[in-house]
Amino acid sequence: MTDTVVLDQVSKWFGLKVAVSEVTIGFGPGVSGLLGPNGAGKTTMMRLIAGLQRTSQGSVRVLGLDPRADTDVFRQLSMVPEDESLYQRMSALTFVETMARLSRLDSPRERAERALATVNLTDASDRILGGFSKGMRQRAKVAGALVSDPQVLLLDEPLNGADPVQRAELIRIFKDLGNSGHTVIVSSHILAEVERMATRVVAMVDGRLAAVGDVNTIRSAMTDRPRQVFLECSDPRRMAAALMSTEGVVGVHIEPDHLRVEASDAGALAMALPGLAVTNSIEITDVKPADESLESVFRYLVSGR
Repeated sequence: MTDTVVLDQVSKWFGLKVAVSEVTIGFGPGVSGLLGPNGAGKTTMMRLIAGLQRTSQGSVRVLGLDPRADTDVFRQLSMVPEDESLYQRMSALTFVETMARLSRLDSPRERAERALATVNLTDASDRILGGFSKGMRQRAKVAGALVSDPQVLLLDEPLNGADPVQRAELIRIFKDLGNSGHTVIVSSHILAEVERMATRVVAMVDGRLAAVGDVNTIRSAMTDRPRQVFLECSDPRRMAAALMSTEGVVGVHIEPDHLRVEASDAGALAMALPGLAVTNSIEITDVKPADESLESVFRYLVSGR
Protein backbone atom coordinates (compact mmCIF):
# COMPACT_ATOMS: atom_id res chain seq x y z
CA MET A 1 0.00 0.00 0.00
CA THR A 2 1.09 3.62 -0.55
CA ASP A 3 3.26 5.00 2.23
CA THR A 4 1.65 7.90 4.06
CA VAL A 5 4.85 8.88 5.91
CA VAL A 6 8.18 8.94 4.04
CA LEU A 7 11.63 9.81 5.41
CA ASP A 8 14.40 10.17 2.84
CA GLN A 9 18.02 10.24 4.06
CA VAL A 10 16.97 12.02 7.23
CA SER A 11 19.58 13.06 9.78
CA LYS A 12 19.25 15.23 12.86
CA TRP A 13 22.10 16.44 15.00
CA PHE A 14 22.32 18.70 18.02
CA GLY A 15 25.79 20.21 18.05
CA LEU A 16 28.17 17.24 17.99
CA LYS A 17 25.47 14.73 18.99
CA VAL A 18 23.87 12.79 16.13
CA ALA A 19 20.35 11.77 17.17
CA VAL A 20 19.16 10.36 13.82
CA SER A 21 21.53 9.32 11.04
CA GLU A 22 20.65 8.83 7.37
CA VAL A 23 17.27 7.18 7.91
CA THR A 24 15.26 6.25 4.84
CA ILE A 25 11.95 4.52 5.52
CA GLY A 26 8.24 4.64 4.72
CA PHE A 27 5.21 3.96 6.90
CA GLY A 28 1.83 2.94 5.55
CA PRO A 29 -1.57 1.99 6.99
CA GLY A 30 -1.42 -0.32 10.01
CA VAL A 31 0.45 -0.26 13.30
CA SER A 32 4.25 0.01 13.23
CA GLY A 33 6.23 -0.42 16.43
CA LEU A 34 9.26 1.87 16.81
CA LEU A 35 11.80 0.27 19.14
CA GLY A 36 15.25 1.04 20.46
CA PRO A 37 17.21 1.54 23.67
CA ASN A 38 17.27 4.92 25.40
CA GLY A 39 19.01 7.45 23.17
CA ALA A 40 18.36 5.46 19.98
CA GLY A 41 16.61 8.40 18.30
CA LYS A 42 12.97 7.24 18.51
CA THR A 43 11.49 10.39 20.03
CA THR A 44 13.56 12.63 17.76
CA MET A 45 12.31 10.76 14.71
CA MET A 46 8.71 11.14 15.85
CA ARG A 47 9.21 14.85 16.43
CA LEU A 48 10.68 15.18 12.93
CA ILE A 49 7.62 13.43 11.46
CA ALA A 50 5.33 15.69 13.48
CA GLY A 51 7.12 18.79 12.25
CA LEU A 52 8.18 19.78 15.77
CA GLN A 53 11.83 19.72 14.74
CA ARG A 54 13.59 20.51 11.49
CA THR A 55 15.81 17.92 9.82
CA SER A 56 19.53 18.66 9.62
CA GLN A 57 19.51 16.94 6.25
CA GLY A 58 17.05 14.89 4.22
CA SER A 59 13.29 15.27 3.88
CA VAL A 60 10.11 14.21 5.67
CA ARG A 61 6.77 13.94 3.91
CA VAL A 62 3.44 13.19 5.59
CA LEU A 63 0.60 12.52 3.13
CA GLY A 64 2.85 14.10 0.52
CA LEU A 65 3.30 17.33 2.50
CA ASP A 66 6.24 18.82 4.38
CA PRO A 67 5.08 19.13 8.03
CA ARG A 68 7.46 22.07 8.56
CA ALA A 69 6.11 24.04 5.59
CA ASP A 70 2.45 23.10 5.08
CA THR A 71 0.12 23.45 8.07
CA ASP A 72 -2.68 21.63 6.22
CA VAL A 73 -0.98 18.38 7.21
CA PHE A 74 -2.00 18.90 10.83
CA ARG A 75 -5.63 18.28 9.94
CA GLN A 76 -4.60 14.67 9.32
CA LEU A 77 -1.75 14.24 11.80
CA SER A 78 -1.84 13.91 15.60
CA MET A 79 0.78 13.05 18.20
CA VAL A 80 0.61 11.79 21.78
CA PRO A 81 3.92 12.94 23.33
CA GLU A 82 5.64 11.12 26.16
CA ASP A 83 5.87 14.17 28.41
CA GLU A 84 3.22 14.87 31.02
CA SER A 85 2.44 18.48 30.07
CA LEU A 86 -1.31 19.12 30.33
CA TYR A 87 -3.54 22.02 31.26
CA GLN A 88 -3.92 21.02 34.89
CA ARG A 89 -6.93 23.27 35.61
CA MET A 90 -8.97 22.16 32.59
CA SER A 91 -11.54 19.42 32.72
CA ALA A 92 -10.96 16.46 30.41
CA LEU A 93 -13.93 17.52 28.28
CA THR A 94 -12.72 21.13 27.97
CA PHE A 95 -9.22 19.93 27.06
CA VAL A 96 -10.37 17.58 24.30
CA GLU A 97 -12.93 20.11 23.03
CA THR A 98 -10.13 22.69 22.84
CA MET A 99 -8.12 20.27 20.69
CA ALA A 100 -11.15 19.96 18.40
CA ARG A 101 -11.54 23.74 18.17
CA LEU A 102 -7.86 24.21 17.39
CA SER A 103 -8.35 21.77 14.50
CA ARG A 104 -11.38 23.84 13.38
CA LEU A 105 -13.68 20.85 13.53
CA ASP A 106 -17.45 21.06 13.27
CA SER A 107 -19.41 20.18 16.43
CA PRO A 108 -16.34 20.24 18.71
CA ARG A 109 -18.28 19.35 21.88
CA GLU A 110 -19.88 16.27 20.32
CA ARG A 111 -16.55 15.15 18.85
CA ALA A 112 -14.85 15.59 22.23
CA GLU A 113 -17.52 13.50 23.95
CA ARG A 114 -17.06 10.72 21.37
CA ALA A 115 -13.27 10.76 21.77
CA LEU A 116 -13.55 10.55 25.57
CA ALA A 117 -16.01 7.68 25.23
CA THR A 118 -13.51 5.88 23.00
CA VAL A 119 -10.95 5.87 25.83
CA ASN A 120 -13.56 5.19 28.55
CA LEU A 121 -13.31 8.59 30.22
CA THR A 122 -16.95 9.66 29.88
CA ASP A 123 -17.64 9.34 33.61
CA ALA A 124 -14.59 11.52 34.38
CA SER A 125 -15.09 14.06 31.60
CA ASP A 126 -15.97 16.91 33.98
CA ARG A 127 -13.10 16.23 36.38
CA ILE A 128 -10.01 18.46 36.44
CA LEU A 129 -6.95 16.98 34.70
CA GLY A 130 -4.73 17.92 37.64
CA GLY A 131 -6.57 15.35 39.76
CA PHE A 132 -6.19 12.51 37.24
CA SER A 133 -3.92 9.53 37.77
CA LYS A 134 -1.05 9.11 35.33
CA GLY A 135 -2.98 6.46 33.39
CA MET A 136 -6.06 8.69 33.14
CA ARG A 137 -3.95 11.63 31.96
CA GLN A 138 -2.49 9.36 29.30
CA ARG A 139 -5.96 8.40 28.09
CA ALA A 140 -6.99 12.06 28.02
CA LYS A 141 -3.98 12.79 25.80
CA VAL A 142 -5.00 9.94 23.50
CA ALA A 143 -8.55 11.33 23.33
CA GLY A 144 -7.15 14.75 22.41
CA ALA A 145 -5.20 13.16 19.56
CA LEU A 146 -8.13 11.07 18.33
CA VAL A 147 -10.71 13.86 18.33
CA SER A 148 -9.77 14.92 14.77
CA ASP A 149 -9.79 11.31 13.46
CA PRO A 150 -6.25 11.72 12.07
CA GLN A 151 -4.99 9.63 9.18
CA VAL A 152 -1.53 9.52 10.83
CA LEU A 153 -1.20 8.98 14.59
CA LEU A 154 2.14 9.19 16.41
CA LEU A 155 2.25 7.61 19.89
CA ASP A 156 5.31 8.09 22.10
CA GLU A 157 5.09 5.69 25.08
CA PRO A 158 1.26 5.83 25.06
CA LEU A 159 0.85 3.06 27.67
CA ASN A 160 2.85 4.77 30.41
CA GLY A 161 1.01 4.71 33.74
CA ALA A 162 -1.97 2.74 32.46
CA ASP A 163 -3.14 -0.25 34.47
CA PRO A 164 -3.46 -3.68 32.77
CA VAL A 165 -7.12 -3.18 31.85
CA GLN A 166 -6.42 0.28 30.44
CA ARG A 167 -3.42 -1.03 28.51
CA ALA A 168 -5.50 -3.78 26.93
CA GLU A 169 -8.18 -1.28 25.91
CA LEU A 170 -5.69 1.19 24.42
CA ILE A 171 -3.99 -1.62 22.49
CA ARG A 172 -7.38 -2.63 21.08
CA ILE A 173 -8.06 0.98 20.03
CA PHE A 174 -4.70 1.31 18.27
CA LYS A 175 -5.11 -2.04 16.49
CA ASP A 176 -8.60 -1.08 15.33
CA LEU A 177 -7.25 2.19 13.93
CA GLY A 178 -4.51 0.35 12.05
CA ASN A 179 -6.96 -2.21 10.71
CA SER A 180 -9.27 0.57 9.46
CA GLY A 181 -6.52 2.11 7.32
CA HIS A 182 -4.91 4.65 9.64
CA THR A 183 -1.13 4.90 9.93
CA VAL A 184 -0.19 4.36 13.57
CA ILE A 185 3.45 4.65 14.69
CA VAL A 186 3.95 3.68 18.31
CA SER A 187 7.12 3.90 20.36
CA SER A 188 7.20 1.82 23.54
CA HIS A 189 9.71 0.12 25.79
CA ILE A 190 7.14 -2.57 26.69
CA LEU A 191 8.13 -5.07 24.03
CA ALA A 192 5.45 -7.67 24.73
CA GLU A 193 2.74 -5.06 24.19
CA VAL A 194 4.32 -3.77 20.99
CA GLU A 195 4.31 -7.36 19.78
CA ARG A 196 0.56 -7.56 20.54
CA MET A 197 -0.40 -4.47 18.57
CA ALA A 198 2.17 -3.95 15.80
CA THR A 199 2.30 -5.91 12.55
CA ARG A 200 5.64 -4.32 11.68
CA VAL A 201 8.68 -3.52 13.79
CA VAL A 202 11.18 -0.72 13.13
CA ALA A 203 14.24 -1.08 15.38
CA MET A 204 16.70 1.78 15.88
CA VAL A 205 20.15 1.64 17.45
CA ASP A 206 22.38 4.71 17.85
CA GLY A 207 20.21 6.79 15.54
CA ARG A 208 20.27 4.31 12.66
CA LEU A 209 17.82 1.71 11.41
CA ALA A 210 18.82 -1.70 12.73
CA ALA A 211 15.97 -3.80 11.31
CA VAL A 212 12.56 -3.43 9.66
CA GLY A 213 9.86 -6.08 9.25
CA ASP A 214 7.79 -8.49 11.29
CA VAL A 215 9.47 -10.38 14.12
CA ASN A 216 9.83 -13.66 12.21
CA THR A 217 11.34 -11.93 9.17
CA ILE A 218 13.89 -10.07 11.29
CA ARG A 219 14.80 -13.22 13.23
CA SER A 220 15.20 -15.23 10.02
CA ALA A 221 17.59 -12.60 8.67
CA MET A 222 19.92 -13.06 11.64
CA THR A 223 21.82 -15.91 10.05
CA ASP A 224 24.79 -15.33 12.37
CA ARG A 225 22.64 -16.25 15.39
CA PRO A 226 21.80 -19.96 15.87
CA ARG A 227 18.12 -20.71 16.47
CA GLN A 228 17.27 -21.59 20.07
CA VAL A 229 14.70 -24.37 20.61
CA PHE A 230 13.26 -25.77 23.84
CA LEU A 231 12.75 -29.53 23.76
CA GLU A 232 11.03 -31.67 26.40
CA CYS A 233 11.42 -35.45 26.18
CA SER A 234 11.48 -38.66 28.23
CA ASP A 235 15.29 -39.10 28.22
CA PRO A 236 17.03 -35.70 27.99
CA ARG A 237 20.61 -36.98 28.26
CA ARG A 238 20.19 -39.63 25.60
CA MET A 239 18.48 -37.14 23.29
CA ALA A 240 21.26 -34.61 23.93
CA ALA A 241 23.86 -37.16 22.85
CA ALA A 242 21.89 -37.98 19.70
CA LEU A 243 21.45 -34.32 18.83
CA MET A 244 25.14 -33.53 19.13
CA SER A 245 25.85 -35.84 16.19
CA THR A 246 23.08 -34.27 14.08
CA GLU A 247 24.07 -31.96 11.25
CA GLY A 248 23.22 -28.33 11.90
CA VAL A 249 23.11 -28.64 15.69
CA VAL A 250 25.75 -26.37 17.19
CA GLY A 251 24.97 -26.80 20.88
CA VAL A 252 22.78 -28.65 23.37
CA HIS A 253 22.22 -27.50 26.97
CA ILE A 254 20.60 -29.75 29.55
CA GLU A 255 18.44 -27.56 31.79
CA PRO A 256 16.21 -28.57 34.75
CA ASP A 257 13.01 -29.25 32.82
CA HIS A 258 14.06 -29.25 29.15
CA LEU A 259 16.85 -29.25 26.59
CA ARG A 260 17.86 -25.99 24.95
CA VAL A 261 19.09 -26.77 21.45
CA GLU A 262 21.06 -24.34 19.28
CA ALA A 263 20.72 -25.05 15.57
CA SER A 264 21.85 -23.25 12.44
CA ASP A 265 18.64 -24.37 10.68
CA ALA A 266 15.48 -24.76 12.79
CA GLY A 267 13.62 -26.36 9.89
CA ALA A 268 16.25 -29.08 9.45
CA LEU A 269 16.14 -29.73 13.20
CA ALA A 270 12.36 -30.16 13.07
CA MET A 271 12.73 -32.70 10.25
CA ALA A 272 15.39 -34.66 12.13
CA LEU A 273 13.65 -34.91 15.52
CA PRO A 274 11.02 -37.60 14.66
CA GLY A 275 13.70 -39.97 13.35
CA LEU A 276 15.91 -39.40 16.39
CA ALA A 277 12.97 -40.09 18.70
CA VAL A 278 12.11 -43.40 16.98
CA THR A 279 15.71 -44.59 16.65
CA ASN A 280 16.47 -43.91 20.33
CA SER A 281 13.04 -44.88 21.75
CA ILE A 282 12.53 -41.40 23.22
CA GLU A 283 9.15 -39.75 23.65
CA ILE A 284 9.10 -36.04 22.71
CA THR A 285 6.43 -34.11 24.64
CA ASP A 286 7.05 -30.52 23.56
CA VAL A 287 9.08 -28.51 21.03
CA LYS A 288 8.93 -24.72 20.88
CA PRO A 289 11.13 -21.83 19.74
CA ALA A 290 13.06 -20.11 22.51
CA ASP A 291 14.18 -16.91 20.82
CA GLU A 292 11.55 -15.79 18.32
CA SER A 293 9.80 -13.32 20.59
CA LEU A 294 10.21 -9.60 20.04
CA GLU A 295 12.13 -9.40 23.31
CA SER A 296 14.68 -11.97 22.12
CA VAL A 297 15.08 -10.37 18.70
CA PHE A 298 15.48 -6.92 20.25
CA ARG A 299 18.13 -8.24 22.65
CA TYR A 300 20.11 -9.60 19.70
CA LEU A 301 19.82 -6.30 17.83
CA VAL A 302 21.21 -4.18 20.66
CA SER A 303 23.84 -6.61 21.93
CA GLY A 304 27.38 -5.34 21.48
CA ARG A 305 26.32 -1.73 20.83
